[in-house]
Amino acid sequence: MSRAIAGFRCALAGALITLATPALAYLDPDALVWPEPPASPAAAVQPDAPAPGDRQRFARLPLPAGYGRDDNDTGKQLSVEQAVADALTNNPSLRAERQSPIIAGTFAAVERAVFDPSVFARVERSREVTQRVSEDIQSNFSVRSEQDTATAGIRQRLPTGTELELSLEQDLATSNRSPRQAGTRAGITITQALLAGFGIRSNLVALRQARADALASAYQLRGFVTSLVADVESTYWNYLGAGERIDILENALEVAEQQSREAALRIQAGTVAEVEQAAFAAEAARRRQDLIDGRAEAARLRTRLLQLISRPDRDFYGRAIVPITPVVTEAAPLDAPADYVALARDRRPELNQARLEVTRNELEVVATRNGLLPRLDLFVTFGQTGFARNYSDAYGNLDNGDTYDLAGALEFEYPLGNRAGDALARRARASTEQARASLDNLGRVIEAEVRYALIEARRAAAQIEASAATVRFREQTLAAEKARFDVGRSTALLVAQAQRDLLGARLDRINAFIAYRQALIQLYVADGSLLSRRLIDAPGERAPVLGGQN
Repeated sequence: MSRAIAGFRCALAGALITLATPALAYLDPDALVWPEPPASPAAAVQPDAPAPGDRQRFARLPLPAGYGRDDNDTGKQLSVEQAVADALTNNPSLRAERQSPIIAGTFAAVERAVFDPSVFARVERSREVTQRVSEDIQSNFSVRSEQDTATAGIRQRLPTGTELELSLEQDLATSNRSPRQAGTRAGITITQALLAGFGIRSNLVALRQARADALASAYQLRGFVTSLVADVESTYWNYLGAGERIDILENALEVAEQQSREAALRIQAGTVAEVEQAAFAAEAARRRQDLIDGRAEAARLRTRLLQLISRPDRDFYGRAIVPITPVVTEAAPLDAPADYVALARDRRPELNQARLEVTRNELEVVATRNGLLPRLDLFVTFGQTGFARNYSDAYGNLDNGDTYDLAGALEFEYPLGNRAGDALARRARASTEQARASLDNLGRVIEAEVRYALIEARRAAAQIEASAATVRFREQTLAAEKARFDVGRSTALLVAQAQRDLLGARLDRINAFIAYRQALIQLYVADGSLLSRRLIDAPGERAPVLGGQN
């Protein structure tokens, strides 16, 4: 296990990117937190590599000969760890997907900005000329007046449903019929929702929903990275298996051609009938067909692997690669199904996204329930004013308690029937029940997936030992058939059949090795532990906890 972990660390040290994105910076740790790792041993990650004391039990396949490359190119040696690191660094789809949490985080920032204070200012100048009638002389006279007004202040909306406004206003009035007068007023206005819009819980719904969406995007990113890593590893092992199969097919073709030549010599010597050569020639032709298909499959898998791990800004399909990670030929012991199921309940990204969807709908129920209430707002305004001939003296007279204003009001509003609010509330409750049912169903589906994957992993592990026995018995059968053929007690057709059976057994053994690796990958995808086992740092490792909703 230590060697496997060290291998991943060395391979990923230079190229591995940390997939946690700046979107999580928008999340308030007091409102949305990641829980501590569970203490239950069932949820502990168990790497798939053998323990150090068991390493001697694991035989290794020989490295494959060159395949899927040009003859004049020795190819780049590539381990499965390096392939994963290259994919995390170069894959363009991943680079695009990493922007999703950043985008989702901006929505949370926008909702948080609703409660940010804002400053305002206004400057106004007016001039008026009117005609008035003097009661003393019974004649008209002109009145010319000018007024300059400047207002500045700060406003803020609070999660309690309160709106505060502090303002300072100065005005200067001049007229040809009255003395010049300056006034300074400092005031405060409080608007408090008493029914609809009241309370922290209802006013923070939009912000908490936006934060839940940001967390959901982190889980979505983790699911994408998991899928990418699984695809890279699966393609890598298939490509390595294709190379092993090519080596076996090349050896089988060489043996078939040698047998065909030996049969020709025996026919010339008169020791066997001429018809015997046809069986060996047909077997050689069949091996050529299989070899053509095998090389084409290796080329296809090489192209797919390069597509996943290479940069898109150059001609990367011309690269030649040689997989160098050896295949473990004995299976490691697997844990109990309950252990993998417990791990999946905590770490599957889809399950955690579904939990967030339930929470989001529950928040919507809170908002729509508050929307059913009538609107009743309380307004209170208080101001202190100072007067003088100029601005500075007016400001100094603000502490004169004889000049103040105080006003209060209540405003009531309720739509008759409130059909819109009632419909929104019913929709929110139904959506919440739907999300809960979907979450329960998804949990059952994921548990079944884990158990299916575990069954397949155990089957693939058992096939490794069974395929070894099959190869051994097929080799004995072929040796016996050749011995009988040499003494004239068998036919070329039976020898070719035994040779074909041995070839199939060897190919099945290679397939068993690769199928075991694939089954482990799918098991770790099913229980949500693949990235943790590969030491890849990505957001969304644990189930979220949303706090502060009450």
